[in-house]
Amino acid sequence: MYDYTIIGAGIVGLSVGVELTKRYPNARILIVEKEAAISVHQTGRNSGVIHSGIYYKPGSLKAKLARTGNRQMVGFCKQHGIEHDMCGKVIVATNQDELPLLDNLYARGLVNQLDVEKISADELREIEPYVNGIAAIRVPSTGIVNYQQVAQVFAEQIQQNGGEIMLNTEVQDITDGADGVELHTNRGIYQTKFLVNCGGLFSDRIAQMAGIKTDMRIIPFRGEYFELNPEKRHLVQNLVYPVPNPDFPFLGVHFTRMMDGRVLIGPNAVLSFKREGYSKTDFEVKDFIESATYPGLLKLASKNAAEGLKEIYRSYSKKALVKEIQRFIPEIDEEDIVPGKAGVRAQALDSDGHLIDDFMMIQDRRMVHVCNAPSPAATASIEIGREIVSRVAKKYQGTASY
Repeated sequence: MYDYTIIGAGIVGLSVGVELTKRYPNARILIVEKEAAISVHQTGRNSGVIHSGIYYKPGSLKAKLARTGNRQMVGFCKQHGIEHDMCGKVIVATNQDELPLLDNLYARGLVNQLDVEKISADELREIEPYVNGIAAIRVPSTGIVNYQQVAQVFAEQIQQNGGEIMLNTEVQDITDGADGVELHTNRGIYQTKFLVNCGGLFSDRIAQMAGIKTDMRIIPFRGEYFELNPEKRHLVQNLVYPVPNPDFPFLGVHFTRMMDGRVLIGPNAVLSFKREGYSKTDFEVKDFIESATYPGLLKLASKNAAEGLKEIYRSYSKKALVKEIQRFIPEIDEEDIVPGKAGVRAQALDSDGHLIDDFMMIQDRRMVHVCNAPSPAATASIEIGREIVSRVAKKYQGTASY
């Protein structure tokens, strides 16, 4: 029997594994992952940004963990020689209507104890010469990294400390028995004294397997990226973000320089018809029916119909997308961008149609279920791991065999 078992070898599950092996060096620790490799999905398909935490509601778990996690991620990269760049970003207002929203965001950054600076159009051009804006916020604590490299180091630490990572192992059922939790998988049954669910896009289904009832469902939103052609990469120096629309729950098109020199443009946010549906043609009947019949999604769609239709239109119309891009960088034309790799965001939604904005961790007798861990989960992964293990310790104190 294992002392702790983690479902999911993405960056959050691996971070939990690292923290458990450090805190309980004599414990038997197992991570099960249904894929043939670690960090295949959200960890391997995000934009690689080390977020500052400026967007998040003051006092929220997101705001707290992002701020602390940012410093920890930078320190971890330095310690382990992982290439990263704290290049900073600018959040750009392109019209007068966005100025009050920019002011509100600046105030939020100050409340969240961040080093932020309001800059003029001239100062913006010194940082991003080709970006069209009338004002901006500069956030120097934002950076870039390859999170798959971070996850790989996490995995190596777990194995060096005696933990096991079992790939190609899919959990099919969970039984909470008298002596522990049984995981029924395609490779047999594994027993554990405590379970941590970091199943990402399938975290709600895993919680249901374990008998947890929640007023939420994971709704998959595909984020489609374009890449700037190499000869036009000079148009984006570092990271350029829009002022968020407070009436729409997603951020909007932005520009991200990657560690390998590529420049991503995007993502949009369109409903995926498959939980791991990375192309427009991906379709899974069960996933589609679950989403389409969920009252929360119908309510969300009705409240955000106009913006949602724009996102769908930009998904299918390159011309429409480029028009939005040119709001920031007029020099970019249709022939300057090519489709890039898409990702799928595991977004928790309640039955009233509210996107669950904060991290969501559900605790049970022998389990912790991480049922909502969208961005900035990768940035905050080290601190999220510590937070989860602290909750495990409170629930599990005195019952382990070590």
